[in-house]
Amino acid sequence: MNNTIKFILLFFSLVYLINTSKGQNLIEGNIKSTIENTPVESAIVYIKEHTPIQTTSDQIGNFSLRIKKNGTYTVVVNMIGYKEKRIIVYADGSPKKLEIQLEIDELQLQQVTVEGSRNNKTFGIRRLQSIEGTSINEGKKNEVIQLSDLSANLATNNPRQIFSKVPGINTWESDGSGIQLGIGGRGLSPNRSANFNVRQNGYDISADALGYPESYYTPPTEALERIELIRGAASLQYGTQFGGMLNFVMKQGCKSKPIELQLRNTLGSWGFWNTSTSIGGTLGKINYYTFFQHKQAEGWRPNSQFNQNTSFTGIKWQASKKSSLNFDLTLMSYLAKQPGGLTDKMFENNPRISVRSRNWFNVNWLLPSISYNLNISDKTKINFRAFTLFAHRYAIGNLEDVSQQDLEKERLLLTDEYHNIGLESRILHQYSFGKFNNAILIGARIYQGNTQRNQGFGDNDNKATFNYLDKSNPELSSHQFDGKNISLFAEHIFNINKKLSFTPGIRYEHIFTGIDGYFNERVTNLAGTLISVKKTDQTDGRNRDFLLLGLGISYKIDSTKSEFYANATQNYRAVTFSDVAIFNPNTQIDPNLKDEKGYSIEAGLRGQWHNVFNYDVGGFFMAYDNRIGTTINTQNKRYRTNIADAKIGGLECFTELDFIRLFHPKSKISLSYFSNLAIINAQYYTIEKQFNGNKVELVPSVNWRSGLSFRKNRIISSLTFAYMSKQFTEATNAVKANSSATIGEIPAYYVMDFSIRYIFKRVTLEGSCNNILNTYYFTRRADGYPGPGILPSDPRSFFVTLGIRI
Repeated sequence: MNNTIKFILLFFSLVYLINTSKGQNLIEGNIKSTIENTPVESAIVYIKEHTPIQTTSDQIGNFSLRIKKNGTYTVVVNMIGYKEKRIIVYADGSPKKLEIQLEIDELQLQQVTVEGSRNNKTFGIRRLQSIEGTSINEGKKNEVIQLSDLSANLATNNPRQIFSKVPGINTWESDGSGIQLGIGGRGLSPNRSANFNVRQNGYDISADALGYPESYYTPPTEALERIELIRGAASLQYGTQFGGMLNFVMKQGCKSKPIELQLRNTLGSWGFWNTSTSIGGTLGKINYYTFFQHKQAEGWRPNSQFNQNTSFTGIKWQASKKSSLNFDLTLMSYLAKQPGGLTDKMFENNPRISVRSRNWFNVNWLLPSISYNLNISDKTKINFRAFTLFAHRYAIGNLEDVSQQDLEKERLLLTDEYHNIGLESRILHQYSFGKFNNAILIGARIYQGNTQRNQGFGDNDNKATFNYLDKSNPELSSHQFDGKNISLFAEHIFNINKKLSFTPGIRYEHIFTGIDGYFNERVTNLAGTLISVKKTDQTDGRNRDFLLLGLGISYKIDSTKSEFYANATQNYRAVTFSDVAIFNPNTQIDPNLKDEKGYSIEAGLRGQWHNVFNYDVGGFFMAYDNRIGTTINTQNKRYRTNIADAKIGGLECFTELDFIRLFHPKSKISLSYFSNLAIINAQYYTIEKQFNGNKVELVPSVNWRSGLSFRKNRIISSLTFAYMSKQFTEATNAVKANSSATIGEIPAYYVMDFSIRYIFKRVTLEGSCNNILNTYYFTRRADGYPGPGILPSDPRSFFVTLGIRI
């Protein structure tokens, strides 16, 4: 292992010292805005005739490019909110210095207007560049959701609309308010997006990346610039999980003004009210952005009211021409009453009813982070980030079989306290070897997580009180989970020629997970009277050390911006002790769970033709060893264990065509249709007949989303359709539900949504209708909070938004 690390470091040192500047043409420049002559940071600069040759402007607007051969070239500059700039340059071996002024594009201030690897029209979705910042994305399947280019219900974080153009995404839609995001893909559970490495501005935001990787905090969509998603190949740079990396990128302050104020208010069905305020701007070397959101509603079903407050502050200090310091602070708290689940018969008769009136859920999130960026040269960049989390999750209520009446006994109380800290550092170096540019990335990560989890009994009231009857000795369990992680990773882009590149990568991972606490097994008679209590002390620890390897391939086919991509990457998911140490009357867990490991393979063809046709068509295959899943035990309850090896493969096809611009390329009117289809086959393979050939749970075989988008001048609207085929909830593929409705089939369903937005100078009007057809459906059978049982999704609802920019 030490020899491998030494080899990587030695290789980086060698390529860093390679000097291939001989015969190259150096093009340098500075980019400024025509408003107040302020520098433009993060503008995309590239050579039109050689799109792989590109860079971004730094914090003071400087950039530099190198071209091998002499000749006439077009330097293209693009930046969100600015008009595109093109400059003709003749490269004759002497250095060129450009002074570039970008004009504000008022009508498309929030749109991306980039050609080359980014395009004049993003369709609401685009792909990451081969290199962005200190990240390598070459040969990886990825999507970037450009929020400013979407017409969607941002106040409710509607995942059907926001992720409508991302193939294969399966969503849990039991939370119509958008407080918690639940998405999965390719056979992974959507439960609080736990199978993704979820980040905000590049740092972790989940409860505990090792011990409890569920995300109770979802960044408010109104404060987002974009959402980045990299699939399984992300395991080398961002963590070992199968799902990939999901990164929410927050907005920054206006770069052309010292202060800008934005106000948004949304009213909707069932007492929904969302109000948000953001203030941002640039003062000298400081760019700042602060956002506050309050959200509340009574909810569609009785006993489902909530109240949420979220704030975010981001400050960027341009310390020097080549370095910057960023500080982020996120605060979030919410209190929600939970109406509980329903049985199948209840849902069929009246999906709106609630049979639980004493269930509450409370979350507080405090997340500070700091990052430092240093451009040593135009070829070498360093990023260092540190983050920490102080948070809690409290849940109290009746989790017994939902078919039984609530006898108003003492409620079950579960409390988690999360504290984690992480450090991550990256260095990216670009160099020329022979005739072509190459790049190497080396990074390291240190992470420590701590979770204190208690379970016991609270009072028998119906209020939001989260106090144990026995505060010093919770009746059911008390555990401290410790996790430590050290990672080293490296990736390298080898450009074989102008079209073909190979990107190998490696990741070393050390993981420790530990547990210290006790678990009480309570024995009762048929009447529910306590007979005995057996206490079991639990103290253990597990160490893992392993390597993950991966290889990506990219081939640029022609000048129409088409690219063939493929990659194969190993994945790993370590069992967390929080998986095996929890009391739930509806679920039992195998105490001998084993880690999951396997690999992901994907390949596809993507590109865009003349801003008219956008596509990404590909296939994938994923292999899981010892896949953790759910089956049925002898008590007809859910049983979580290592089911068997699983094989999951499928086709993912996204296409979008602009009908008007197909025949009238210069038209200011756009009418596009998109289709987003995923066909997946997921099965277990084992010598045990009970599971061999069975479908993997929570994997719809057909996942189809489609829609129309229309824009004309200041108007943009969308009509989207989503269809999800039936899916099973456990490995025996039981169709019939049990009494508590935690087991059984999730039927197929379809939903339509409509949104429209009108911008008049500094005023924005928006309207939306979710679930136009008023479909009654559900996407989840919960075995614990916020159930148990069927959690109905919201029926038809209406929302209207007024936004003002000052």
